[in-house]
Amino acid sequence: MTIDLAQFLPTFLEESYEGLETMETGLLNLQSSEDDSIHSIFRAAHSIKGGAGTFGFTQVTNFTHLVETLLDEMRDGRRDIIQSDIEILLQSVDCIRLLIEADRNESVCEDESINNVQILLNESLKSANTQTINESEDTNDSKSTNQQSWLIDFIPQPHLVQTGNDPIFLFNALADLGELRIICNTSELPVFSDIEPKELYLKWQIQLSTLSSTEKDIREVFEWVEDECILDITLLGTEAAVDKEQDLKSAPVASEPALDIKAAKEETTRTSLTDNDKPQTSAKTKPDVGSIRVGVDKVDILINLVGELVITQSMLSELGNDFDLSKLEKLTSGLDQLLQNTKELQESVMRIRMLPISFAFNRFPRLIHDLSIKTGKEIELVIKGEQTELDKTVMEQIGDPLVHLVRNAVDHGIESKEVRIANGKSPKGKISLDAYHMGGSIVIEINDDGGGINRQAVLNKAIEKGVVEPNSTLTDSQVFDLIFEPGFSTANEVTDISGRGVGMDVVKKNIQSLGGRIQVASEPGKGSSFKVNLPLTLAILDGQLVRVGTEVYIIPLISIVESLQTKTDLINRVSGNMLLYRLREDNVPVLPIYQLFNLEADNIEIDNSLLVVVESDGQKVGLMVDDLLAQQQVVIKSLKDNYQQVDGISGATILGDGSVAMILDIPGMISMALAQAQVAQKTAHNNIEEVV
Repeated sequence: MTIDLAQFLPTFLEESYEGLETMETGLLNLQSSEDDSIHSIFRAAHSIKGGAGTFGFTQVTNFTHLVETLLDEMRDGRRDIIQSDIEILLQSVDCIRLLIEADRNESVCEDESINNVQILLNESLKSANTQTINESEDTNDSKSTNQQSWLIDFIPQPHLVQTGNDPIFLFNALADLGELRIICNTSELPVFSDIEPKELYLKWQIQLSTLSSTEKDIREVFEWVEDECILDITLLGTEAAVDKEQDLKSAPVASEPALDIKAAKEETTRTSLTDNDKPQTSAKTKPDVGSIRVGVDKVDILINLVGELVITQSMLSELGNDFDLSKLEKLTSGLDQLLQNTKELQESVMRIRMLPISFAFNRFPRLIHDLSIKTGKEIELVIKGEQTELDKTVMEQIGDPLVHLVRNAVDHGIESKEVRIANGKSPKGKISLDAYHMGGSIVIEINDDGGGINRQAVLNKAIEKGVVEPNSTLTDSQVFDLIFEPGFSTANEVTDISGRGVGMDVVKKNIQSLGGRIQVASEPGKGSSFKVNLPLTLAILDGQLVRVGTEVYIIPLISIVESLQTKTDLINRVSGNMLLYRLREDNVPVLPIYQLFNLEADNIEIDNSLLVVVESDGQKVGLMVDDLLAQQQVVIKSLKDNYQQVDGISGATILGDGSVAMILDIPGMISMALAQAQVAQKTAHNNIEEVV
């Protein structure tokens, strides 16, 4: 019987990606070998290499070995830390990500950048070896006198192999430090019939002969298993080591443990295929790696709430036995308690999905670093509010839009060093990312202190493309919103950063698909600000229930401006039977929901009817309804996944009485209303021409 390592793969992948982030962050801040971050970078690379070897990820293991060697020379002070090596290591982080995915999918990574970076790593290591070869020759004669030996007692806990760790790989790592002699102690090995296949009964005593490795280096080899073993390391020649030396006199030399590992893997494969007609895990079937790390405090709260629910359920069950009116008050109290417990449980479950937005912000220091090199601009990145929590699903989908906004801030916003100095600014530009809660939503701001958006250039380009009429009068906000038009760009030349006229429209669509909105503000010479408003979660919605005929619809509260009873004198009927309602300074198009969805409504006339005014992207529309019902939180169900996409509907939910209510897509309905208005105006215009 063999252990299926696939069950540990998701944990390895998660820890590897965290390790890569640690490496990236550390490299961006690395200054010298005295910096403690060099040790955390090395440990992260070493852990990735060790884990990759356990799962047979040979591409990752081979490549990371080069990275680890370069880092080892840096931390030992054998080579100076220079910017060119840091850049190579940053590129190596990207390569390791690609190789992990390739090995995970059991494919060969053919990305040319990996070969290029591997060549750079070898050249860097070769140059360092060339510089030290004379020193090595001078010290060859004194090796034997400088060599020291360590005695290592390694007693693993029986469950060690169940965590995906293999002693053979630990010995392989030790062999990189020097020459090994190993004794395996089998005294606790039971008779064959009593052996539990998942348990480890062996322990080892090892002698390591090395020139430069310290006790700290040896302990780093065992850092993955330090909590799952007894580890005793003694320097030979000391009093504590005298009693142990005799056991190693006749021990064989373990000079090539890598061959033992290969043989062990082949043996494991043969055993697996013998015991089973086919491997336990198909090569094409990959485990789901989606996961969330949850704090113990959140789990404890859930356990307590479930306990409260069980108590309440028991109380209600007891009341149900021989129920009479004398128990009505207790029943009502029990139901109120059940409601409260359910609400708290719902909130606690939702908090489990909430993660600090730092998971999305962590990519930007590296992005700014790379863009600074490409553009030749000096840029400082300031991150605030990184502990603000956001739903995991929202965070995953907002990452790419934020990247595009930051890239645009670097390319279009921040001026060159010479221009900034000429304008009396600091030569170093500043980009800030900030996140904070506002009501039931989260706000993410991307600010820069660059030259700002050229209002006239944007307007001229929009007129040139026919997006707006030449004599149109637009506010600053309306002009700045033009940059989100498809294919819109004011860049004079196309670069690999921006200028192709693609992306900003996609940014807006992606944000809208999350139920959010984006606002732009800019001041010439002082910079620009992009403000993104997003819901905290996509799973639950605060909504206003409305009735149209016999149907109930839900309008997201975040979109509602106000609800009102219409007044006849404020209603304007324009050509094409289009209705406008005068709301203070605005003429708001009226969209009767009963017409849109072909319903039989109680009131088909706008006079003295109910109007719910909603807004999206600065556009308002009045939704004509029969009645306003309650406000409540609803659980969103995808209509597209369960049925098909319907215009004007973003999803559905199940109400307390078991009926299904549709959730209105406000941006979609506003687009439909504006499209109807344009058709009406065009029809009226054609009718006038026919009459003339």
